[in-house]
Amino acid sequence: MRPPGQIWIEWLEDLRLRLTSPQGGGEERHLMRIFFLFLLGSVLLAATARAVEPSPAVPRFASLASDKVYMREGPTYRHPILWVYHRRGLPVEIVAQYDVCRKVRDADGTTGWVHASMIAERRTVVVTADKPAPVRRSDDPRGAIIALAGKGVIAKLDACEATACEIEAGETQGWIDKKNIWGVRVGEVFR
Repeated sequence: MRPPGQIWIEWLEDLRLRLTSPQGGGEERHLMRIFFLFLLGSVLLAATARAVEPSPAVPRFASLASDKVYMREGPTYRHPILWVYHRRGLPVEIVAQYDVCRKVRDADGTTGWVHASMIAERRTVVVTADKPAPVRRSDDPRGAIIALAGKGVIAKLDACEATACEIEAGETQGWIDKKNIWGVRVGEVFR
């Protein structure tokens, strides 16, 4: 019995002879040429599509996409695990990118590498104030307080003005002072 590798080698050699033979294999040769042109076109199209994908700016804020995320010492699975996060939505700052890994920093300043599939581009913030932080109806610092957010609360980030950000946590939606949260830059303003 011939080994499987030998069978493939003989099949490829037979195909090569048919394609290069002047007296035969016309239809097979035509089909193979079409197949190879299709394959070449697919590879070129994939390479072009990948080349035009813009790389998102670094640094930027994002959030953890899973309830279990491994932070590693380096950008491969061979590097030791430094930390295991168990909080989906926890904000992180992406400070570097390498292939399919992102170097992130959390609110405590811990830095390490996380696989890109574990990162969601959805912006969130975490409350860092030692005392419960007021969540107001508007961005006016004298606006009515509608809730108090305790340290460690994670909220979706909807908008930011100069000194306050609009957040959403559970059924509560309102504005919180930037000094009470982490996950947004001091001068960042957006809607």
